[in-house]
Amino acid sequence: MQQRKIGDMTVSALGLGCMGMSEFYGATDDAQSLATLESAYGAGVTLYDTADCYGAGHNEQLLGRFLRGKQGRVHVATKCGLVRAPGEYARRIDNSAAYIRQACEASLSRLGVERIDLYYLHRLNLAQTPLEESMGALAGLVREGKIGAIGLSEVSAATLRRAAALHPVAAVQSEYSLWTREPEQGVLDACREVGAAFCAYSPLGRGFLTGAYAATRDSADCRSFNPRFADEHLGSNQRIVACVRALAADKGCTPAQLALAWLLAQGEHIVPIPGTKRIAYLHDNLGALAVRLSADDCARIGAVLPPGMASGARYSEAGMAGLDA
Repeated sequence: MQQRKIGDMTVSALGLGCMGMSEFYGATDDAQSLATLESAYGAGVTLYDTADCYGAGHNEQLLGRFLRGKQGRVHVATKCGLVRAPGEYARRIDNSAAYIRQACEASLSRLGVERIDLYYLHRLNLAQTPLEESMGALAGLVREGKIGAIGLSEVSAATLRRAAALHPVAAVQSEYSLWTREPEQGVLDACREVGAAFCAYSPLGRGFLTGAYAATRDSADCRSFNPRFADEHLGSNQRIVACVRALAADKGCTPAQLALAWLLAQGEHIVPIPGTKRIAYLHDNLGALAVRLSADDCARIGAVLPPGMASGARYSEAGMAGLDA
């Protein structure tokens, strides 16, 4: 397995996003998810990403079952700061020191670990809580050995630099893919400046870039209320899928592998964390590690799929809160 660095940790070049094992992408199946986690572990995946709000704690509990007996051999990333009622999409952001400490203790318990390797603020609300308070609370957890490293999610380049001046930031996690290119507008450069890795979530465009997405009205599937999947945008976005398919065919790989290989080629500090609850998709994704893209390949892909090509916002109005904080 190829390796990359996040702070002092050496992790697999592709991590595994676990969110969909608990909600947001239709029906869930714990047995299937645990089998996928074990298959990932057997293939050499060492970075597993979750959050306290995924499935109202269920995702951390599920991951805790998988982690038994594996401590020291895998790295766990989780998050706090988004507060949601069980089963509800609506959320509020809490970055207070008291909440961060309470959330960390709860995550440690659900995961069944003594230390969280990488702990993110899931979203920031700088108008409500000063960055200094939040970073101070996280730094305290590092000193106490409850977390190994600090991460931030969906932050601006300016906020990352401010945070890194208060305490080292090991990683930034934001959406980044062939149809979501906002990190290229400064955040990737800021990560390089402060020595932070960049963990790309939804690197397959919530499954859209694979070409396997079928329109759904299932209210349990977040894509049913995501603007990019709405009727007025979906047709236009299909041209992106057609381009990815053609580019993948030229390289002799699948669309998912092409999309992930492109991300891996953007810099050694980038660690994509594609999510799946199915073993077949997991191994298709891991096949990206064998795809080699030259500078010319990347230039061609960038020319065919330029920034701004996607139609529609990447979140509903409720989901936009805290982005680019």
